[in-house]
Amino acid sequence: MLALAYDAALRREELCSLRTDDVDPAHRTLRIRAETTKTRRERVVPYSAPTGVLLSGYLAHRATISRARGPLFLSESRRNHGQPLSLWTWAKVIRRVALAADLPRFSTHATRHLCLTDLARMGWELHAIATFAGHRHTECRRTRERAWPRTDERAEFLMC
Repeated sequence: MLALAYDAALRREELCSLRTDDVDPAHRTLRIRAETTKTRRERVVPYSAPTGVLLSGYLAHRATISRARGPLFLSESRRNHGQPLSLWTWAKVIRRVALAADLPRFSTHATRHLCLTDLARMGWELHAIATFAGHRHTECRRTRERAWPRTDERAEFLMC
């Protein structure tokens, strides 16, 4: 989930709302349905080959939980086994990982900002980045935020 969130610059709701039929492994793309986006605009975004390998492994594991089409990410808890993974569960998982890694400022939205910043560093135009991110308006701004893991360092992140 973390790799998909980064590769496709997904918001928490977009990630948790993915369905099995939103994934196109042959083209390594995800369809982000309009009803799950902040701007209510559908988009198709790519993911990397390494993420494709991880996703393939997850899909094989998912089949042991449920073979039914539907929500891509399923809970494995006793209480919610086989149910869609909730936004709040994903946020709690990321929070636990962040604290274990001594990255207290890391959040579900951090992967989105990191991806968009990396695209800017690779030379993408701001308009293209905003479109990739699914923004209605194509204005982006750069902001200075504390970087990880050392809080005394500062890094530039793209805010779209």
